[in-house]
Amino acid sequence: MLKIEDNRAWFLILPVFLLVAFNAVIPLMTVVNYSLQDIFGPGQRAFIGVEWFRETLRDPAIHAAFLRQILFSGLVLAIEIPLGVAIALTLPRGGWKASAAIVLVAIPLLIPFNVVGMIWQVYARPEIGFLGQVVNALGIPFNYTGDPLSAWVTILMMDAWHWTPLVILLAYAGLCSIPEPYYQAARIDGASRWAVFRYIELPKLNGVLTIAFLLRFMDSFMIYTEPYVVTGGGPGSSTTFLSIRLVNMAVGQFDLGPAAAFSLVYFLVILLFSYVFYTILQRAGRA
Repeated sequence: MLKIEDNRAWFLILPVFLLVAFNAVIPLMTVVNYSLQDIFGPGQRAFIGVEWFRETLRDPAIHAAFLRQILFSGLVLAIEIPLGVAIALTLPRGGWKASAAIVLVAIPLLIPFNVVGMIWQVYARPEIGFLGQVVNALGIPFNYTGDPLSAWVTILMMDAWHWTPLVILLAYAGLCSIPEPYYQAARIDGASRWAVFRYIELPKLNGVLTIAFLLRFMDSFMIYTEPYVVTGGGPGSSTTFLSIRLVNMAVGQFDLGPAAAFSLVYFLVILLFSYVFYTILQRAGRA
């Protein structure tokens, strides 16, 4: 007997395809269209091919912003991943104390990006901010509006305060999923605390740390609102990351063609780095 397949269920996911097309594919095609044209005004444009891509790849300002972005993302990962795991290891595993700790840890994640920027803009001000006044009182010059090093320290501290809780929650969830018999066997064998972490907890955290690593890399590589609110990309261009450079081109200078080409290159760089990191982490986890 010939069996007839009923494919009407595919119509159930049709709204999803339409939604994705409207929110992602169509805007992306618009950006691609702009990146290939020189736009003079409404209805006035000329096709120039890949000229904007050539300019993007040769622009020294973009090269400098890219190096700053790589440095920032590298520092963010080097600070937040170990710090998040270390704090997660100290949290209680059950009872009301665990619930209270999780709620307190998650509070920074609930604050909007622009509010985070405003909080740290005031908090680090050398005249009125608690952090700025304390550091200067210790004899350490600190002024994020005029000193590039102070600006970098402020942005790194701000990002760590805002996003380390995400790493903590992911690591905490991974730790709570480790079966108790593993710890019982370690206690019977007389394993030290470091040995428990090295041979039991860390391998079991491989999956969640891979997710945390990729999420924090992508977020840090696309960061815009917080540093823009705090420093505006300054002093000078010391904190002008790729996202700030892109917005300045698209909104400040209204160079839609170069900005569109830059945004596509930006997207491909993030995609490439994420794929490379994911591949390396997966191979390291299987080793």
